[in-house]
Amino acid sequence: MVAITSALLVSLFAFLVSLSSLCIPSCSSSTDAFVFGGCTQEKYLPNSPYESNINSLLTSLVNSATYSSYNNYTVMGSSPQDVIYGLYQCRGDLSMPDCATCVARAVSQVGSFCPYNSGGALQLQGCYIKYDNTSFLGEEDKAVVLKKCGPSVGYDSDGMSRRDSVLAALVGSGGPYRVGGSGDVQGLAQCVGDLSFAECQDCVSEAIGRVKSECGGAVYGDMFLAKCYARYSTGGAHFYSKTHHDKSYSEGEKTFAIIIGLLAGVALLIIFLTFVRKVFGENGKIFTLLFLFIFI
Repeated sequence: MVAITSALLVSLFAFLVSLSSLCIPSCSSSTDAFVFGGCTQEKYLPNSPYESNINSLLTSLVNSATYSSYNNYTVMGSSPQDVIYGLYQCRGDLSMPDCATCVARAVSQVGSFCPYNSGGALQLQGCYIKYDNTSFLGEEDKAVVLKKCGPSVGYDSDGMSRRDSVLAALVGSGGPYRVGGSGDVQGLAQCVGDLSFAECQDCVSEAIGRVKSECGGAVYGDMFLAKCYARYSTGGAHFYSKTHHDKSYSEGEKTFAIIIGLLAGVALLIIFLTFVRKVFGENGKIFTLLFLFIFI
């Protein structure tokens, strides 16, 4: 009877774990949308030390994303050819659960996107990961990776003026993550966390200058450089800031907290009943049965 009850509790625990894994992505699905990806031409051999180092690096990225929105790692190898460098960066407005979910999703996709490539990069709406066997950490890079402009609605002096004001305010803001708006015009910019303030400022200025000149009168524009990006939208046409999803994010975070509380409660209950049975022997079994009968 006790064995059956214990099995039931373990099954309940496993069910709650699976429920949490289903809920969290659905609460932040917009952050998982693919933006761009790229791979180096150089390949590595399957089951090689380099493959083991990649797996170790990607595991570190996923683990770190549960408590930090940015981090970088260097995994040393037995030879210089086996050294690998990597980083991840979550969008500045994401909660830790959403950041961790996004990075885990990116890591799960990059392996199939860049099979046996020595280096790879993947940008989702909510996060970015990159790894390579050539160091890129702390180096400014303003190469254009992706440019995307929405349809043009013709020249609107008022709309363009407000857009330019919003983008200018982003240049004047501090920190790696910058967001602002005026009416129905929204702007967003972010640097990768390995850049200094001066490098970030330079990169953001370049991205904003390019998106303004190259997207012209488009209703939205995205300009992704190698180490930063700038985006704008008018009339809510195309944007991915948490500002527009406060309710859904709040509900997702509440659900996550409730599930974690349930998991912790079930785990403590199992530990407590196991302790009672070990300490009190047969009497502990009787106490366990009475406890389950009364409270469950």
